Amino acid sequence: MNLLAFETATEACSVALYVAGEVRERFAVAPRRHAELALPWAEALLAEAGLARRQLDAIAFGRGPGAFTGVRLAVAIAQGLALGLERPLLPVSTLAALALQAEGPRRLAAIDARMGEVYLGAFGWDGHALQPLAAEQVAAPAAVALPAGEGWHGAGTGFAVAGGALGARMGARLRAAAAAALPHAADVARLAAAAFARGEALPPEQAEPAYLRNDVALTLAEQQALRR
Repeated sequence: MNLLAFETATEACSVALYVAGEVRERFAVAPRRHAELALPWAEALLAEAGLARRQLDAIAFGRGPGAFTGVRLAVAIAQGLALGLERPLLPVSTLAALALQAEGPRRLAAIDARMGEVYLGAFGWDGHALQPLAAEQVAAPAAVALPAGEGWHGAGTGFAVAGGALGARMGARLRAAAAAALPHAADVARLAAAAFARGEALPPEQAEPAYLRNDVALTLAEQQALRR
């Protein structure tokens, strides 16, 4: 299968092209340049692979959680392409994509959510597939619900928030954490390909972002009300 994936939920911007199991990616830490880079990178990847847009089977995107504008951008780009091409969408958790960078069967993904908080997701890896072990959450490192068990490996900027408070709370149960790790579209593409094979693709109009913060949801509702 062929799919295009976008991940713009953090300060990193990335686009990946998945073609028959092989992945090509453009990635850069480029705050405030996501809208400028994403589509040109997508066109460049397609050109390198000798593919036309019509040869894509689906469009994938990191649905968040993450920065509000970045998450909205990924949704807008992916939906626009999917609608124009009449292709399905594959929303992928940004935390799940980040968890692919960790090691071992128990993986903890954490993204700096600003305002002294972190986005946190716990996942299990059986060597073939990633499974969420709890609902994704947002809270201060001192307040998030920690996963049970030993032998956790972490990835993400959330481990640097508040002087590494999340890792300190985990203590010896956290074997290692890559606090500089950022989500990649290549991992979004890999998870999306597996989801496509399971028949989990959605019509473009059904794809939704994941913000986790209630105040963001309220702001969107208020904005929609004002447009009516």
